[in-house]
Amino acid sequence: MTLDTELKPQLQAIVEAARERRAEDVVVLDLTEVSSTLEYFVICTATAGLQLNAVQENIREKAREAGLPQPSVEGPSERWLLLAFGGSVVVHIMTRDAREYYDLEGLWSDAQVLDL
Repeated sequence: MTLDTELKPQLQAIVEAARERRAEDVVVLDLTEVSSTLEYFVICTATAGLQLNAVQENIREKAREAGLPQPSVEGPSERWLLLAFGGSVVVHIMTRDAREYYDLEGLWSDAQVLDL
């Protein structure tokens, strides 16, 4: 399956927003072939506290500019913040410890990794 042409610029805006705030290891997983309810995960690593907050604020702003709806927010915690943009895109901003512990890439290892 090819990346939804409407979502590609929105996903790119999220990835760029995360990188602008120095998030590390930004990964986009295409879940459309392995899940009946989820489409795309964006996963990135941030240090605790201020950087995690800066990353999520920049993602929210750039996603809105790219036409995504206001996200629902799970958390925030010191280790992991989740932004859900409808059913299409879910962004996980995690500390390195949380990312290693929850291993979302391993859990969704059947998903295709997109190069954005």
